[in-house]
Amino acid sequence: MYRSREHKIIAGVCGGLGEKWHMPPTMVRLLFILSCILPGPQVIVYLLMWALIPKAPAGASYGRH
Repeated sequence: MYRSREHKIIAGVCGGLGEKWHMPPTMVRLLFILSCILPGPQVIVYLLMWALIPKAPAGASYGRH
């Protein structure tokens, strides 16, 4: 799993998840925003993923073709 270089708004976490799960990154972002309405550690998990998941290598093609 990598953070997306193409589909990023903040850090590419949702874009990378969308590429991995074969979903549009916008859908992943909307689901994340909706999940933030519920109590829980969503923002902390996002920050941890930002810190721990590497950015996709330059020129690499991941996700949908």
